[in-house]
This record gives sequence, C-alpha cells and structure tokens, in this order.
Amino acid sequence: MKLSEIKTALKELATIAFQLPNGELVPNHFHVTEVGKVTKHFIDCGGTVRKEEVVNFQLWEENDYDHRLHPEKLVHIIELSEKIIGIEDLEIEVEYQMAATIGKFDLDFDGKNFLLVSKLTNCLAKDKCGIPTEKPKVKIGEWKEKENLCSPNSGCC
Repeated sequence: MKLSEIKTALKELATIAFQLPNGELVPNHFHVTEVGKVTKHFIDCGGTVRKEEVVNFQLWEENDYDHRLHPEKLVHIIELSEKIIGIEDLEIEVEYQMAATIGKFDLDFDGKNFLLVSKLTNCLAKDKCGIPTEKPKVKIGEWKEKENLCSPNSGCC
C-alpha cells in the first residue's frame, strides 16, 4: 500500500484498526510513534547494487489506554512528514513490537482494517545463483530418478 492510498482510506474511516497476520488486532490504544523514510542501499549476492526506499510507520502500544489515534490525526502526521522531510508516495512498511523483537510488515487494506502482511526474505539474484525462477513441472509417472550425482566418489562435495 502506498502513502497516497492510506491517506485516501483514512479520510473514509471513523476509527483506525491494524490487524496482525494471525487475525488479532493491534490493541486500539496504539500510537504511530514514527513516520519516516527508510533508504536501504545494498549489494545483492550477485553483485548488483540496489537501493530501496519505503515509508516507515512504527506502531507502539503501552499502558496509555485513554488515548486513541484518530484517522484525521494520522493524516495530519503523514502530511507533516511529506512537507517537512519530503516523504514521497512510496510503499509503506510497518514496524510493530512482537514478543521478543520488532516485526516488519507490508501494509494492505480490506475496507475496514489495515492489514499487517508478513514480509519474506528473497534472493534477488536467482539467475546468478543458479536458482530456478519456477519449479519444473513434472507429470506423475514421467519422473525418472537420475543417477546420484553427489555420490561419495563423484567429486561434487
């Protein structure tokens, strides 16, 4: 979900709810403690230099049960971050404190709740690592066992 999309969604909501991948809701007394731009400049395992930028929201909840973040307040925080630190219309990544560490999530919206979507690691240089992009399709009955290419005397290990 991009920054412009969350702003549009927030303008239609009376309350904000974030739903974890397991279906549980983040407690409704959460705060968005940070809105920022995160830049990751790196080299992948194939030697390609890459740069990724995302808008980062940090959700936090504590014992402050009397305060609720209202949609118009979050829109104001977003617009302030766009104006002051120059955040562009980028994809949103959400950080949320899990049991022992911070979880990072992509963001989606189902019309009612903002969905924290699990992120997965990935190899960005599969072609250089020899990793097939698709699993080979084999029909049952046509698969034949190949000779053991990694036997003790084959020299592969």
